[in-house]
Amino acid sequence: MLSRAEAEVEAALAAVAAEDATQGEKVEMLMEMAIGLQIRPKAPDDLAKSVLLYDKALEICPADLYLLRGRIHARLATALQATPSETLEPLKIARAHLEAAREIVKHEGTPEERAEIEMNLGLVLQSLAGAGAAPITDSIAAYQRALRTFDAAAFPKEYAILQNNLATAFLSIPFTDERAKMREALAVQAFQDGLKVVSLVDHPTEYAMLQNNLGNALQYVSSSHSVENCLRALDAYDEALRVRTRQATPAEYANTIANSANCLRNLPDDLELPERGNPGNLGKALARYREAADIFTELGDEQKVAIVAEMIAEIETELAAGIPATAAAHGLQ
Repeated sequence: MLSRAEAEVEAALAAVAAEDATQGEKVEMLMEMAIGLQIRPKAPDDLAKSVLLYDKALEICPADLYLLRGRIHARLATALQATPSETLEPLKIARAHLEAAREIVKHEGTPEERAEIEMNLGLVLQSLAGAGAAPITDSIAAYQRALRTFDAAAFPKEYAILQNNLATAFLSIPFTDERAKMREALAVQAFQDGLKVVSLVDHPTEYAMLQNNLGNALQYVSSSHSVENCLRALDAYDEALRVRTRQATPAEYANTIANSANCLRNLPDDLELPERGNPGNLGKALARYREAADIFTELGDEQKVAIVAEMIAEIETELAAGIPATAAAHGLQ
């Protein structure tokens, strides 16, 4: 028996088949329908419908429409990337489609198309690397190939996103060798390079993302200047909060105030007299954690609720006993 999504797709296919159009035009109709469902979903299963439509478009696409096939592969991969799953299968299939698209588009597509494919491939590989299913170096290489086209001058938004992705990839590599500090420095530099080309006014989302993630990097890098880095991180979080508000972007706002609370836990109240401890900053951190916990609870994000609840309990114990604080590294994006 067909599922509701499959039945609706079958109806769409029948409507397209009835059209007086060439096979290539019918493929483009299916692709447009799939893109519409993917970009403007109205029901929970719309993403599944888009995948089915892309699959059908690929199935009936004439062999001579080589570039169109490449574009379908690329779009299908982005739908699979966004598909919720408890397994890695959608990501593995997305990788295969992106690699197929890359082989096709490198001969006939535009430089921008090739760069976008590399950018999405980098994201898929980074997600797979996080599960131990791909080397993170493959993701970094894909981002670097995308940067050959998406440069700072012509494509500031894409350049900034790629710098953010590169930095998070660098930071995801376990710090088990002598090059760890170099990778940390590269990550901080990548965030800073991204911020050189985006502005609060023209690219607020990217600006806030980079500032938040720069704050995380500064806070957790290995350094003999931990207090200085912590102060710089707090400045970065404050910049992110110029965009991220509880009303407009509650999840992102909660991430950033939780990150700033992590930072405050490790900052002395008096920089000149650190031995006096930080009960004042612990109080500020506690207030921010509690607000973040309220928001994560409203959003139903149980994992983050648990993380923040642990931080709240630790601070309450520290304040009660006068124990010096040491924040756990839970940087949230």
